[in-house]
Amino acid sequence: MASSAAEAPSTGLPALQMGARAALRHGVGPIERWLEAEREQLALWLPVMLGAGITAWFVLPDAARWIGFILGNVALTLAAIALPGGGRVPRAIAIAGLALAVGCASIWWRAERVAAPVLARPAVVAFAGRVEHVEQLPARDMVRVTLAPLDHADLPPRVRINLPAGDAPKGLARGAIIRLRARLMPPPAAAVPGAYDFARVAWFSGLGATGKGFAPVAVVTPAAAPGEDLRARLSGHIQSRIAGSGGGIASALATGDQGAIAEEDSEAMRRSGLAHLLSVSGLHVTAVTAAAMLLVLRLLALSPTLALRWRLPLVAAGAGALAAIGYTLLTGAEVPTIRSCVAALLVLLALSLGREAITLRLVAAGAFLVLVFWPEALAGPSFQLSFAAVTAIVALHESPRVRGWFKRREETRRRRLLRGLGSLLLTGIAVELALMPIGLFHFHKAGIYGALANIVAIPLTTFVIMPLEALALVLDMAGIGAPAWWLTARALDFLLWLAHLTASAPGAVAALPAMPGGAYALIVTGGLWVALWRTRVRWAGAVPFALGLGWALLTPPPDLLVTGDGRHLAIRMASGEMALLRDRAGDYTRAMLGENSGAEETQLALLSDVPGARCSPDLCLVELAAGERRWRVLATRSGYLVPWREMIAACRVADVVVSERRLPPGCAPRWLKLDRDMLMKTGGVAINFDDADIRTVRGKGKHPWLDPLTVQPPYAARQGDRIAIQ
Repeated sequence: MASSAAEAPSTGLPALQMGARAALRHGVGPIERWLEAEREQLALWLPVMLGAGITAWFVLPDAARWIGFILGNVALTLAAIALPGGGRVPRAIAIAGLALAVGCASIWWRAERVAAPVLARPAVVAFAGRVEHVEQLPARDMVRVTLAPLDHADLPPRVRINLPAGDAPKGLARGAIIRLRARLMPPPAAAVPGAYDFARVAWFSGLGATGKGFAPVAVVTPAAAPGEDLRARLSGHIQSRIAGSGGGIASALATGDQGAIAEEDSEAMRRSGLAHLLSVSGLHVTAVTAAAMLLVLRLLALSPTLALRWRLPLVAAGAGALAAIGYTLLTGAEVPTIRSCVAALLVLLALSLGREAITLRLVAAGAFLVLVFWPEALAGPSFQLSFAAVTAIVALHESPRVRGWFKRREETRRRRLLRGLGSLLLTGIAVELALMPIGLFHFHKAGIYGALANIVAIPLTTFVIMPLEALALVLDMAGIGAPAWWLTARALDFLLWLAHLTASAPGAVAALPAMPGGAYALIVTGGLWVALWRTRVRWAGAVPFALGLGWALLTPPPDLLVTGDGRHLAIRMASGEMALLRDRAGDYTRAMLGENSGAEETQLALLSDVPGARCSPDLCLVELAAGERRWRVLATRSGYLVPWREMIAACRVADVVVSERRLPPGCAPRWLKLDRDMLMKTGGVAINFDDADIRTVRGKGKHPWLDPLTVQPPYAARQGDRIAIQ
């Protein structure tokens, strides 16, 4: 009896382990069967997991959390590998954990690798620098120059200067050394929560300062190759043939240079959902590649000997690949163009191997390569818009039901035309649905009629404008391109007319205040779940998509927006309109405050004109009801000091005080003081008075662009009308 009692625990343990394994298999079994049915789709989630790891680095505040996230996912990978029984579930968990860890580590490494000092404070500096890049902006009468300062340890290694077009010297080209005087400032962070964060973009671009240059600008050493580079010369040639924004669009299609497009025309293209035509991406690379393949194939087929002895489609595919690579380099190798070039090369490779070319795997491969080499691209709207559009198109047309609707069949020409238009319309609707949340998140507005406008604009651009422009450039070699340029200009005029017509239609733009990051994450997760799976489980993605969309739509707009410098604020009045503090707010400031508050720029009033607000040249006091109480907001609106006693008394009766200056210690509002000292810590601020919620630009993050290594510029002292650098 004793021996049997002693053996009971040893015989019970294996039974317990076997029971646990059986329970695990029973629970995992349905998931295994589902993953087996979706085995062709599993690879599509690799770039998604890599992107999720990159996103975690941007969202988590500091190095301790980044290390914890990486180690946690490494532990998850090891635990999944150790799971008994094998199968797809452990492998999927292991690969997902590893991709998450690699994504977070790669963007962290990238952020440290590009680290460069940033200018500590604004300054006027005279210096010499080597020209790295010249961007012509004729629509703004400006030239943008990126410089590497020489022999200036008190300046960042790369700065960007805007010059009036008339001040740009002859011979300003890449590789030249110029000397100039400029007012430099650190790259500005987002002015308010949800606004464009140029400081983050500048960090990954290596820019340590931006500013404005002053005449005279002298070319000390000319460029090694006199004259502008090929891209700039081609843009200038096109713009000399077509005036105005039409020439700007033509040069954007050929070289990616959008500098000659007037702001009102750019805004019309954005509001009409046609702005994607201006960014060289899949549409343009596909057209160039297909044209090169067709031209080479037709020319070589004229020779019976070549047609019989060579595999002409393979030769044409090689020519298309060279055309895609050359076009990508010509247009500046931006992320959308690189993605499209990679996709085109993969398509050509698949065609050469006799495989199906355009699939979601191809899209995933392009996304994976971009994220491996440029992980910071994930945070930008360009990457998100580009891949969302392509994923929506390919996922839609990979659907067996949709493919059955639009496959080729014996039918009349009229029905074939209607079927083609239906395919374009359905594709446009799918793309608009995919892009609208991204547009609302980044730009706080999205076009409503873009699907209809694109039915006309995409064929017009692909089959009329781009071929005519290419023909005109070829004919210019013989000096007979004028007729082709005239036809191109008329087609571009029609495109602009369509953009303005669509943008000005009633309800053409949906506006929304800054979307919460959690809502956006739910929308993206739900959209990817629906697009990437093939079984019925895919429709479960509608739940997070709907929850995120509802969260975004129900998020109340801010009652008060304060810019990071304290100079500007927008406050929501009882009528619902936003009122600005200063009447001299520039167009950019007005647009930025309007977009982030969910209001159009034309709906912004001036606080001093609003009934109930009491404003003097130096102060404004406004009272508004929110929640269960009334709030008083006091703001300074000039650079003149208010007498100390008056300021103390005014602060005492206010709930919130806003100032671009440092306020005296005796200024003690009842709730919040946002003066220079506080705003240097918080950055821009957004406040909802209903629940006393405060959001700031800086938050508690420790990302490198929030607190970078700085260099102190030389001090400038005024001597009469001149500025001498000490």
